[in-house]
Amino acid sequence: MTKQADPRQLIEDARRGGYAVGAYNMHNEETTEALVWAAERADSPVFLQVGRAIIPHMGVARAFEMTRRVAERSNARYVIHLDHGSWDEVMEAIRLGFTSVMYDGAHLPFEENIATTRKVVEIAHAFGIPVEAELGKIPDAGENVDWDDYYTDVEEARRFVAETGVDYLAISVGIVHGVIPGLPEKPINIQRIREIKAATGIPLVLHGASGLTDREVQEAKAAGVHKFNADTDLRHAFRAGLESVFAQGDRQLEDAMAEGRARMIEAAIDKMRQYGCAGKAARALAA
Repeated sequence: MTKQADPRQLIEDARRGGYAVGAYNMHNEETTEALVWAAERADSPVFLQVGRAIIPHMGVARAFEMTRRVAERSNARYVIHLDHGSWDEVMEAIRLGFTSVMYDGAHLPFEENIATTRKVVEIAHAFGIPVEAELGKIPDAGENVDWDDYYTDVEEARRFVAETGVDYLAISVGIVHGVIPGLPEKPINIQRIREIKAATGIPLVLHGASGLTDREVQEAKAAGVHKFNADTDLRHAFRAGLESVFAQGDRQLEDAMAEGRARMIEAAIDKMRQYGCAGKAARALAA
């Protein structure tokens, strides 16, 4: 019996239940195992993301095959999701059997983003696949930016969703990609989340969720965010495991990877509990 979950049902259950589902990136087999095993232990649904780091490393097809192989050996309720995909990558993902995709046209002029995203949605929906898109710009941690130029515009979001038919919208409200230890982060704009949700009526997504305070996570969920993308916190946990083993001297790589995986599992479970999706895997199976 397949353990794959219906991504639309996952997000709809989260919306009705007032929680969010976590989406996390894989980087190799050990990090994939960490996410899948964390989902099993937390009894949580999970989005397994083929993202920008792994695609240059092994390509969309190999990353998908690795993720599917690990996930199918588990009892986790999972979705294999393409994150920040280009047009060609989205088309490849659809052919391969991804059940959820994000097309990222945020770098395009607004009108071109609408037109291209609308075409992606038409194609993906013909295969029963939901589409996430992004509007607004998300800087890297430590960048000095004028947030008025980066926030998702409410009226543009209203028009974008109406004209493209996207299922979920990733927005910019003060979040950043990555975390710099010791660097304080500015609070995210919860009111802007409320305004975008009221204008669009669809579930919202926050990328760059590493580094958010628990209060921000809870307020974002209440405002309409039902999918959080987090990578940096989990990567740092894996790295800490590697470093702790190699600090003991010349140790086997397998020992270091195992410790990294163990620490990443705990970090992922913490996220699942914080987002409120721990204990919700049975809903994904019932769907």
